Amino acid sequence: MVRAGLTAERVTIAGAELADEVGLDQVTMSQVARRLGVKDASLYTHVRGLEDLRGRIALLAADEKTIRIAEATAGRSGKDALVAFADAWRAYAHEHPGRYMATQLPLQIDPELAAKAPGPRRAVELTYGMLRGYGLAEPDLTDAVRLLRSTFHGFVALEAAGGFAHQRSPQHSWVRALDALHSLLQHWPPLSEGDSS
Repeated sequence: MVRAGLTAERVTIAGAELADEVGLDQVTMSQVARRLGVKDASLYTHVRGLEDLRGRIALLAADEKTIRIAEATAGRSGKDALVAFADAWRAYAHEHPGRYMATQLPLQIDPELAAKAPGPRRAVELTYGMLRGYGLAEPDLTDAVRLLRSTFHGFVALEAAGGFAHQRSPQHSWVRALDALHSLLQHWPPLSEGDSS
């Protein structure tokens, strides 16, 4: 018997909370069922399995992270927008490590669910919008998006893994990294001849 009030959303939130506590790769359907006080089989009425659950966690996290970034960057431009964007990204990764990791993995996500989820699409719009403030156009926009994502994700992943054991605070390095990114975006190098594809 399915527990009253059990929905795909509740299962997803329970999985997301568990992912933040133990790591996304440690989440199992049995653990989620125990957390909700139901039998494992009850979950399959709402999600198709672990891969589906992970995809749903990724979409939930993308929505949450995008809302946070949108609120942080509203009314800002240039370096102020870049710093607000980056700080919101990093804060979300710190507060929700399991959910955040779901947004960084190549998960199989139900196309119908993905089409309805505003987070991923809005994230692209916010990122490209911020970068257009630096006067960038394609293909430089795509290259700059990849640079920012690599920098932000690389930093928070290393930080989470304890990779910054040096005496200097990671916060100081974060601020300097954002200074460097701002300077680079202001002085984006021109494309080499034949490098427009």
